[in-house]
Amino acid sequence: MSTTSYLTNLFGRSPIRPLQQHMTKVHACVLELKPLFAAVIATDMDEVNKVQHRIAALENEADVLKKELRQNLPKGLMMPVDRRDLLEVLLMQDNMANQTKDIAGLIRGRKMTIPGPMQELFVEYADRSIEASEKALAVINELDELVETGFRGREVDRVEKMIEELNRVEHESDEMQVQLRAILFDMEDDLRAMRATDVMFTYQLIEWTGMVADHAQRVGSRLQLLLAK
Repeated sequence: MSTTSYLTNLFGRSPIRPLQQHMTKVHACVLELKPLFAAVIATDMDEVNKVQHRIAALENEADVLKKELRQNLPKGLMMPVDRRDLLEVLLMQDNMANQTKDIAGLIRGRKMTIPGPMQELFVEYADRSIEASEKALAVINELDELVETGFRGREVDRVEKMIEELNRVEHESDEMQVQLRAILFDMEDDLRAMRATDVMFTYQLIEWTGMVADHAQRVGSRLQLLLAK
């Protein structure tokens, strides 16, 4: 056996790049929330359907990358990141894509609209989830640098600041969720023409949209645990 083959068997091929590729695909999926909600506000169901199809396709592509990463995780003696930690990060990334797919499915299946007084804030709210996803991607893209530096030095400080920014965005998302729930609650008497289930599903849409940012924040939190080890 050659020296290169021996080292490959010993250390395994790094799973970092496939993890980053998965997160890139996840973020592409989350980005579709912007045209999705634009179509909802415009009450353009044809466009909603098109965006929902794109989200489903991207989520499926992310799922393929997830399965490939799981199947090809090195079984050597050493890995740059603990196998369990890597699988936890992968799961949280996967949750982001799944949540986005669920949001699109709910909107399409229920032919949902967003009440006028909520629309402007809801767009900002969805943008926070997209921003959280973008920052989670940026953090994951630093993982190979962290491995190279042995999770020490200036790179750690830099990533910790990035995680702080991600936490800030997620906190803003939480605050917007409270505001949106309050607006909807105050509107309930004016929404008597809507079925009770429509109001219920609007509350659910608010929650699910915020959960994208929650899952993104958990990606950062898990990486922060790696920095502390």
